[in-house]
Amino acid sequence: MYDYIIVGAGSAGCVLADRLSEDPAVRVLLLEAGGKDTNPFIHIPAGFGRLQKPSVNWCFHLKPQKHLNDREIWYPQGKTLGGSSSINAMIYIRGQRADYDGWAEAGNDGWSYREVLPYFMRSEHNERLADEYHGTGGRLGVSDQISQNILSKAFVRAAQQAGHKYNPDFNGAFQAGTGPYQVTCRDARRASTAREFLRPALSRKNLTVEIKSFAQKILVEKSRAVGLTYRVGGGSKTARCDQEIIVSSGAVGSPRLLLLSGIGPAGELAKLDIETVHDLPGVGGNMQDHLDSYVVSDLKQPLSYDGADRFPKSFKNGLEYLFFKSGPATSVVAESGCFAATTESGRPDIQLHILPAYVVNSGRTAIKGHGITINTCVLRPESRGSITLASNDAAAMPIIDPNFHAVETDREMSIKGVRLAREILAQSELSRHIEREFLPGAEANTDAEILDYIKQYASVDYHPVGTCKMGRDAMAVVDAELRVHGLEGIRIVDSSIMPNLISGNTNAPSIMIGEKGAAMIRGESALIADLDDGGERAF
Repeated sequence: MYDYIIVGAGSAGCVLADRLSEDPAVRVLLLEAGGKDTNPFIHIPAGFGRLQKPSVNWCFHLKPQKHLNDREIWYPQGKTLGGSSSINAMIYIRGQRADYDGWAEAGNDGWSYREVLPYFMRSEHNERLADEYHGTGGRLGVSDQISQNILSKAFVRAAQQAGHKYNPDFNGAFQAGTGPYQVTCRDARRASTAREFLRPALSRKNLTVEIKSFAQKILVEKSRAVGLTYRVGGGSKTARCDQEIIVSSGAVGSPRLLLLSGIGPAGELAKLDIETVHDLPGVGGNMQDHLDSYVVSDLKQPLSYDGADRFPKSFKNGLEYLFFKSGPATSVVAESGCFAATTESGRPDIQLHILPAYVVNSGRTAIKGHGITINTCVLRPESRGSITLASNDAAAMPIIDPNFHAVETDREMSIKGVRLAREILAQSELSRHIEREFLPGAEANTDAEILDYIKQYASVDYHPVGTCKMGRDAMAVVDAELRVHGLEGIRIVDSSIMPNLISGNTNAPSIMIGEKGAAMIRGESALIADLDDGGERAF
């Protein structure tokens, strides 16, 4: 018998396991469907391109996207200790102040920017910054990048030429501008939540971690979650708890488990012959993600990372990393970025990444030569999708449908993103390196032509959120304390609780949710940041 059972050892789950097991009187069970994070490419920053395999990755595909030429787009999510924090590109972005203030204004008390900032800072050990926005001494290593490609530096200068101000800290007083990203790395190694939070806690006798253990059903008795069944090896086991089940399986896995347990829309469950335990219409709805529309150009000279992962360059780069902890192996590829505003409000609504390489079809399409890719994404898309079940078989893959470009505004913004990328590429700091535009190509100039290109080539940033959203409305799944509406003994603590997608990468916010969720469960007094700027800047 345990006090707490945590389902999922990902970005939030490892944080929860660490924080809850700090109390030696509390018994914690952490279940992870994947295995140990022993793959060496997990820990080498540039190694994430080698992690597209079932041993560490769910290897999902999206439902054919009707607004993107019915394409079934590749959709990786982490399936190992650390979850997606073990396979992502390690970019440390929190989002905008207005994102969190919007959550609070919608009725989610305790989730304003001032109220979440202390939990970002609690986790953080920033190697460069220590001020009212940044912490040191926390579990999570956050650092500047060791080596940056010449093209990444040129991108920042070109963006400045295009009118974007230099910003040395996207997570400080404001987000707008261009600059290099900070990343979740420590000592030139990936700072996943498994390494930073879980590993120090493994010696505690009150923490039990079971890997390759796939949760199948939450057990509910008299409207209270009391345990769950899970598949391990060739059989099934049951675990029970006195306090709470904490579902932390991400925006795909958490609604999937709830639906398999009979917690969700009764009509949808009935169609799959799943007995309704608790009719909760919002489970699996409200899905959001960032869609990438990119511009790719050929280079005049071999300045990119193309070929760096192939022999003989890979051998040289490996030795440089092994002996000096420098060189291309330390790169997260998306080394610099820009947060751009397309309206007079000044609030960034498009994010751009520079990738010093050909990156087409999420890098799954090989192209000879040397290239440069500028990814752009609409930060706050209006389209909403869903996570549903294909059957009542727990082993069946879920149906993942972000419903990209369902709203006209999102299509218009994606076109703006392509035009912004072209504008930066046209500046002298970058244009002197470029031979020609490879994709979409010089012939695509009108909005219609650019949109046709996006429909065929757009990829995804893999930032799913919102499928168990926090709120008070009829479609909300959890309250502001992350407790499932209408049930006792169960919370959801991960990116699925976000009511709206934040303006940027989602790993850092997921870790913050783990920190804040753990504090709530432990009954700690809520924290609030004291900012010198008076809270006047909204983003």
